[in-house]
Amino acid sequence: MRLAADASSLQCVVSQIGGGSILDAGIHTRGSLRAGISLARLCMAEQAEILIAPCNAADLASNNAVFVCTDEPLKACMAAQYAGWPVQTDHYFAMGSGPMRAARGREETLLELNLVESADVVVGVLESDKLPDDEVVAMIADQCSVAAKQVRLAVAPSSSIAGSVQVVARAIETAMHKLHELKFDVTQIVSATGHAPLPPPAKPGDTVTGIGRTNDAILYGATVSLWVDCDDDAVEAVAAQVPSHTSADYGQPFAETFKQYNYDFYKVDPMLFSPAVVTFHNLHSGRTWNHGKIAADVLRQSFSS
Repeated sequence: MRLAADASSLQCVVSQIGGGSILDAGIHTRGSLRAGISLARLCMAEQAEILIAPCNAADLASNNAVFVCTDEPLKACMAAQYAGWPVQTDHYFAMGSGPMRAARGREETLLELNLVESADVVVGVLESDKLPDDEVVAMIADQCSVAAKQVRLAVAPSSSIAGSVQVVARAIETAMHKLHELKFDVTQIVSATGHAPLPPPAKPGDTVTGIGRTNDAILYGATVSLWVDCDDDAVEAVAAQVPSHTSADYGQPFAETFKQYNYDFYKVDPMLFSPAVVTFHNLHSGRTWNHGKIAADVLRQSFSS
């Protein structure tokens, strides 16, 4: 994990836990914007460019946006960035993402898309407000078939500055995952860009607000463009269904929805987790489709609560 060598300037700290190398990017440290960009790049297996850019505060209720660009969307998003590994023991829970998922290779999506691979060293990001303990590191090592000393993890809560950046950088990934659920062949997505407003950080320890604001940034403020190479009929069949407004759970800040489901992520309608606006450009035909809408009113409510 190259960013460990730059930990001090990133306002992060590296420690050894259970034999693995753990980067604290916002639990007992301040973290930074640059740390968030580094975590997002790590999440995407270094297959994307990520930057923070200005945006129209009137439209998106924020002065800044996280912009992501990739020419390897399948590897970056489906094989790595998707938080498809609930890392859980009796005393710990985190959402796990990054290249270590492909090494573990147990998720149905990875198997369906032939994205399983072996690794000598595994790298991942944990979204959590606690550092992992020895048991967690040992479990990750075992499930990825490596020694504990070959585990490299970066950890940040969604309420931290770095955690906010790495979650908001998931706009493209949410579009691709929803398309996969809609039975669109995501291997036909050639390139992609996405941007979403960077919300104000939640108060330290306020996990629900942190999760709410970062999800709202995508659900109500993200715009994604996908360059595809396929028949027009394939795009036509799914394009209007991709944006978040098609979900029955759409319309209020995510923290409120989360509370309604007793803070169980997996009870929320999975079709909600997608960008506000999605554009398809078909390289095969030259046609373009655009669907969805920005909900600035919900963003303002979320970011000011």
